[in-house]
Formats: sequence, C-alpha cells, structure tokens
Amino acid sequence: MSVESIKTSEATPLPVPNPINAKRLDLALRIAVPFIVIGVLIAIWELYVVMSGVPPYILPGPGAVATAFVNDWGTLAPALWVTTKITLISLVLALVGGVGFAIFLVQSRWIEIAFYPLAVILQVTPIVAISPLILIYAPSTQVALLICAFLVAFFPILSNMVQGLKSVDHNLINLFELYGASRWQTLIYLKIPAAQPYFMTGLRIGGGLALIAAVVAEFAAGSAGAGSGLAFRLLESQYRMNIPRLFAALFMLSLLGVAIFAITSFISWLSLHRWHESSLKREN
Repeated sequence: MSVESIKTSEATPLPVPNPINAKRLDLALRIAVPFIVIGVLIAIWELYVVMSGVPPYILPGPGAVATAFVNDWGTLAPALWVTTKITLISLVLALVGGVGFAIFLVQSRWIEIAFYPLAVILQVTPIVAISPLILIYAPSTQVALLICAFLVAFFPILSNMVQGLKSVDHNLINLFELYGASRWQTLIYLKIPAAQPYFMTGLRIGGGLALIAAVVAEFAAGSAGAGSGLAFRLLESQYRMNIPRLFAALFMLSLLGVAIFAITSFISWLSLHRWHESSLKREN
C-alpha cells in the first residue's frame, strides 16, 4: 500500500450515527413489536379454531368476536361508558381522599398510629364480602358501585403517598426549619414535591384497581337495564350462551384498562421525566 493511499484512508472520517434516527427506530420498534406479538397470537387463535373445529359457543374465533363487536356495538358502547364513568369518578375520589388522608396522617405519629389501621382494615377486607352491605345502605346502585371502586383504589394511593411524605431527606427538613419555614410551607414546597414519584406509582396502581373493583362490584350488584355496565353484559352473554359477545365485552374491558394505564403512565412521565431518576434516560 502506497503512502498516498494510507494518508487518504486516514483522512476519511468515520460515519457518525445519527441519534435522531436511532431514537426514531427505537420508538418504532417499541410500537411495532407489541402489535406484532398480538397479531401472531390472534393468528394462532384463529388457526386453532379453524383446525380443531371447536364450536363458537365454546371458543369463538377472532372473526366471530369482531362480528359481535360490530353488531352489538349499540349495546356494548353505552355499557362501556357506564363502566368508564364509574372507574374514573372513583379514581378521582380515591386520589383526593388518599392524598388528603395521607397528609392528615403524617402530621403526627399518634395520628398515624390511631387511624392508619382503619385504612388497612378496609384494604384487607374483600370487597365482594362487603359489597352486599354497601348495596343495602347506599341510596342507589350507582353510588354503591362508586363506593366499592373507591375503597379498592383508595389504599394504594394512601399507602404510597404516606411513604413518599415520610421519605423526605431529613437534612432538607432541617434546612427548612433553619430558615424558619412553617409546617405548611415545608409540606407544600418540600414534602409534596418529593412524594411525587410515590404518588405516581399509587396513581398507576389505583387506576387498574378502580376498574377491577367497578367490575367486581357490578357482578355483586347484578344491576340490569339501561344503566348497566360491561360487567352485566358479560353475565348476560354468559347466560344466553352468546360467547362471541362475551369475548367482545372482555376485549373492551381490556382496552379500557390499557387506556387507563397508558394515561396514568403518561401523566407520570410528564411529571417526572425532567428531574427524577426513574424517568431520566441513561447515557450508558
């Protein structure tokens, strides 16, 4: 090899990877891979139904479920809205109640000792066991469903918020005291911002549990009619052996749960991605 060729090869710059294209590729893979896996599972499901000849009242194929989804949309869509409304309202109530009660508990060690066991008792008592009593004493079925969903979603938010408020660096608390900050100033400007990661964890958990509790409470209530949710439509489809509609209702519940988890995760990312280690992207 001549000296000129060596100099030319040394002067040729190495290609530098484009970070923007790498991020786009990573985002595309994150979106595409789950859909590919779901598509493969649906194809296996359809292939099994076709090859085994199982009747649709035992295991319908994806085509039959899609047909029921379209044909029964007028029945399933209002039920979906009822379940969604109960879930979201109960989640909002659990957020307000959980955060407020957590702030109340951390004001004093004796307050926490006195009242925290009550929240634990509500959490460990199965909602199916107390839902009949709630149905008796609640003024309406919808209120009873809201109470059941609230009780299940309440404790994870409360527990995570209490843990977050108690996990503040004591050196920072001492610094606030040194500068003469009041208890409420310390709470608003130090403890609540520091507890955000714990609160966001409770929010994601509470969102899924609120949906589960709404469905279980409606199972226990057995409410029917125009104001019934997807849980009753599931029972109705089972009693009538309309299994394709049952699968369609299950599919809608799954989509609702995924949507709630995606929304709460996005809210968590918006709150934490600029400063918290759990949401910062590592460089190595």
